[in-house]
This record gives sequence, C-alpha cells and structure tokens, in this order.
Amino acid sequence: MFYTTERDKMRQFYADTWRKATQNDPLDAMETRVARVIEMHPEYHAMLNNEKHLGSDYLPEMGETNPFLHMGMHLALQEQVALDRPAGIQAVYQQLGEQLGNVHDTEHAMMDCLGEALWQAQQNQGMPDEDAYLSCLQNLLKS
Repeated sequence: MFYTTERDKMRQFYADTWRKATQNDPLDAMETRVARVIEMHPEYHAMLNNEKHLGSDYLPEMGETNPFLHMGMHLALQEQVALDRPAGIQAVYQQLGEQLGNVHDTEHAMMDCLGEALWQAQQNQGMPDEDAYLSCLQNLLKS
C-alpha cells in the first residue's frame, strides 16, 4: 500500500492513475488496484479528470462524501482481506460476497464497520479494536 500524509499528493496520485488507465498506459501493481476501485465509481470520473476539483474539501456536515476517503477505504479493505487481518476477515468477505453478489456491494457493506472501528480508535486515542471490528463484520452475515 502507499502511505502519505500529504493530501494533495495522494489525490494527484489518484488522478494520474486514472489518466494512465484511460489512456491504456502501463500501470504498476498499486496503480492497477487504484484504477479498479476508480472503475467501480463512475460518479468520480469527471472529478478525477478535472484537477481543479482535487483541492476540494468534502464536508460531512454538508452531506458530502469524500471520494478519496471512500476509495481509500476500498483499498484498505482489500488489503485487510489479502492479509486476513484481522484474522477471519477473508471468510467474512467471501461469505458476504456470495450473499451480495459483487465486490463493490460487499466492500460498501463492510465500510460501515471499518469506519466505526476507525472512529472509535480516534475517540479512544488508540488502535482499532480488531475483535469489535470483526464482530461488526460478522454481524453483516446475519442481516
């Protein structure tokens, strides 16, 4: 995975990756993963094609969803599943995917649990509680 605390560089990476993907330029492994997530979100394509939008603030209190956070959560979930961390997330992902029928809906369902785990960790000024996170994910299978 790629890590940076510089918002503009991260957002530019998404835009550059999308440009390369749409021009059929070669992509490295990370760019390929990012391009696949972007492909799942046609509502973000125009924004990524117009770099003046890269500096926008997305305010939840205004009902806005941050597309970069959203796509980043897809990537985080994919990485967690690949590593099976927390242990058991691969099985939940597979079972939920069978129930929902596609990767996109599966990851969207799981995002609420990821967001809650991250929010709780921030509130507690600590690490995410993997047991509570996995429990939340397992509860998705019951609904």
